[in-house]
Amino acid sequence: MTVEIIGAPVDLGANRRGTDMGPSAVRYAGLSRALQEMGLEVIDKGNIDVPVPESIKIANPELMFIDEIAKVCEKLAEAVGRVIGRGNFPLVLGGDHSIAMGTLGGVSKELKDPGLIWFDAHGDFNTLSTSETGNIHGMSLAAVTGHGNPKLVNIGGISPKIREEKTILIGIRDLDIEEKQQLRESKITVFSMKKVDEMGMAEVVKEALLIAGRGGDGIHVSFDLDVVEPAVASGVGTPVTGGLNYREAHLALELIAETKMLRSLEVCEVNPIMDSGGNRTARLAVELVTSALGKRIFY
Repeated sequence: MTVEIIGAPVDLGANRRGTDMGPSAVRYAGLSRALQEMGLEVIDKGNIDVPVPESIKIANPELMFIDEIAKVCEKLAEAVGRVIGRGNFPLVLGGDHSIAMGTLGGVSKELKDPGLIWFDAHGDFNTLSTSETGNIHGMSLAAVTGHGNPKLVNIGGISPKIREEKTILIGIRDLDIEEKQQLRESKITVFSMKKVDEMGMAEVVKEALLIAGRGGDGIHVSFDLDVVEPAVASGVGTPVTGGLNYREAHLALELIAETKMLRSLEVCEVNPIMDSGGNRTARLAVELVTSALGKRIFY
């Protein structure tokens, strides 16, 4: 397999600077070397161009940087689509979680009825009517399933990009009040941290794969590092206590890798400014990517 790395250094979608340095931090942590040691061919395509917040005048504080985010995500959708069209595997490095609208814009153009497994502490299922901040990284899942502002919903020219019935959230533990109600009314399957505790990660992933992998051309995984307990992954954009432990995170991705259904992957919300030292969270991101792409403890 040939893995093509695309950096999306976006921090326009959040209220905290630093995730724009995420792609560089993950690369510096040895991503390409780790993949090559697994026998994978690696092509690093560099970063897509992203404006910095200081260069932009905010036009709509209720939808922060919406035009700029939409343009960046269109570029990302084109890049991801080209990678899949070549028969290669796109690995997208964020950036805040607004990048998912671009990644899935490209995935949905090239794959038939893909499934989605979304690891996150948050629901990212807000729209203009429910968001308490106007930050678009909290609207990306809503947008890819067809809800919200048309500029976000129609990125890549396809809506919805993913059917709610084939969308799974894992690790959720921080939802806005109205966002929670919208998720309840949707057809998305939610495995909160309570469910992970009750069922165990192996059973959660088994059920998730049955739902996301039903029919279609495979699955996309969107992995927000804030799904992991902050004591393990402190360098994230929006940390929330009570997350996945180190082995739960790896087990989830190891089980997904074993199915051979994974067709694309993004890791996002790595924020080196917030890290506890030694680029620890970016190093964890590299380890998790290798688990998702098939690295095993014992062959």
